[in-house]
Amino acid sequence: MLDLTQAANKSPLPASGNLAEAERLMTICNACRYCEGLCAVFPAMEMRRAFTPGDLNYLANLCHSCGACYYDCQFATPHEFAVNVPQALAAVRVDSYAAYTWPRFLSGTFQRNGLTISLAAALSVAGFMIAFMALNDPAVMFGTHVGQGAFYKIMPHGAMVAIFGAAFLYSLLALAMGFRLFWKDVSPNSTGAVSFWDAIKDAGRLRYLDGGGVGCMNESDKPRDRRRLYHHLTFYGFWLCFASTTVATIYAYGFGWHAPYRITDLPVVLGTVGGIGLIIGPIGLMLAKRQRDPAMADTSRAGMDVGFIVMLLLTSLTGLLLLVLRATPAMGTLLALHLGFVFGFFITMPYSKFVHGIYRFGALVKYAGERHD
Repeated sequence: MLDLTQAANKSPLPASGNLAEAERLMTICNACRYCEGLCAVFPAMEMRRAFTPGDLNYLANLCHSCGACYYDCQFATPHEFAVNVPQALAAVRVDSYAAYTWPRFLSGTFQRNGLTISLAAALSVAGFMIAFMALNDPAVMFGTHVGQGAFYKIMPHGAMVAIFGAAFLYSLLALAMGFRLFWKDVSPNSTGAVSFWDAIKDAGRLRYLDGGGVGCMNESDKPRDRRRLYHHLTFYGFWLCFASTTVATIYAYGFGWHAPYRITDLPVVLGTVGGIGLIIGPIGLMLAKRQRDPAMADTSRAGMDVGFIVMLLLTSLTGLLLLVLRATPAMGTLLALHLGFVFGFFITMPYSKFVHGIYRFGALVKYAGERHD
C-alpha cells in the first residue's frame, strides 16, 4: 500500500484518516470490481494499482454520491470490511475544498459556519446600503420609481458596478487559483488527450447521478431520480440567471438600455425562468438531503453545503420579489436586500459548496482524457 504520509508531502491534501479510509476502500473495491458499471469512479479506480492523495481526491470529486454502490456492496456493514464508498469519498471531497482554498488562510472557514458567515456578509451589506440610502435621502429610498434607470436612482450605476464587479472578479480569481491547485494535484504529469466536449455532456445531463441507469438512491435502496431533477433545476437556473445578467450588460453598454427592463425583455425572461429554477431546485435539494440515508453522507461538516443552498435560494427569492414589487415604494429596500445577497454569494463562492461543481467538472475532464488514452 502507498505510504500516504510520504505522498501527502507532495500534495496540498493533508495526510488524514479520511484519506487512509478511502485508500483502504479503493483497495478492496479494486479487488472486487462488482460495481464497475455503476459510474465513472470504478473504471477510473481500475486504472490504478495504488492511490496517491491526488488520485483519491480525483476519485472523490468524480463521485456523484448516487448511493448505488452502497446498496449493491456485499462488503458493506455488517460485513467486517464495512465498505461505505459514498461516505468515505464525501469526507475526502469536503477535505479537498479546504485543501485547495485560495488564499490558504481562509481554508476551512466555511465548513462548519458557512450559513452563518454567508448570511452575515449578505445582511451586513444590505443593512449598510439601506441605512446609508435612507439617511441620505429617504424620499428617494422609499419613493416609487419606474422606467429605465429607476434602479440607479436608488444606487448610482458606477457605484453598483465598482462594488459588485470587484467582488465578482475577486471570486473568479480565488476560484481559478483553487482550480489550479486542484488540477496540479490530480494531474501532475498529464499528457493525454483531454475531451472537454465529453465532460460537458456528462456534466450537463448529470450522467453519473443515475446509479448506473436505475436512478439515484436517497432514503432507501429504491431508486429515485429526484436529486437529479433538483440538481438540474439548480444548475440550469444558475446559468439562466448568469445569462440574464450577461444580456443585461450587453444591453447597457452596447445599446444604452438600462434596467429595469420590461417583463417581455430577454434579461427578465431569462432571469425569471432561472430564478424559479433556483427556488424549486434548492428547496428540493434541502428536502432530499433530509430524506437521505445519513450512513452515506459526511454529516459532520454540513455548514458550507447548507450555506450555499440557502444563499442561492435567498438570492433568487429577493430577485423575484424585486421584479414583482419594483414599481412600489418597497423597491429600494428589496434592491438593497437583493444586492446584499448577490454580494454575499459572490464573496463566498470560492469557500462554499459552489466549488464542488468546478472540481467535479475538472474530474470529468480528466476521466474523459483517461478514457481516450
